[in-house]
Amino acid sequence: MDDKLRIALYQPDIAGNTGTILRMAACLGVAVDLIEPAGFDVSDRSLKRAGMDYLEMATLTRHVDFDGFEDWRQRERRRLVLLSTKATLPYTDFHFKAGDIVMLGRESAGVPDRVHDLADERLIIPMPGGGRSLNVALAAAMVAGEALRQVGKGP
Repeated sequence: MDDKLRIALYQPDIAGNTGTILRMAACLGVAVDLIEPAGFDVSDRSLKRAGMDYLEMATLTRHVDFDGFEDWRQRERRRLVLLSTKATLPYTDFHFKAGDIVMLGRESAGVPDRVHDLADERLIIPMPGGGRSLNVALAAAMVAGEALRQVGKGP
């Protein structure tokens, strides 16, 4: 197992957000796991447009479904850290480790309870301004930056 931080996207709905996350991940040296089915054609023009020429630099692994992803994760012995509006532990109070997988749910529905229950940790981004949730790409960037800072590989 390598110690690269990974971002897992659970059945993403919006190609533009996925492309933005792939671009961010390529720039920061973070791998991305895309758990299908996605709500768009993964080769869709809007995904390529959002990711620009960074898609060729991105480390992307596609998983046919969550069970396939979970089997791979268990073999790799990686922690699954879920971002959730149902969590209580702020991401800034969590101690990330090299090799963690930070999962973000579908823009429209998050993750099912089964996935929520399988996560090793569940984290929230506090929103003292009263909002319900952030854009998934923005949330991915915030938490990836903190995780990389903690493991000594980031900004």
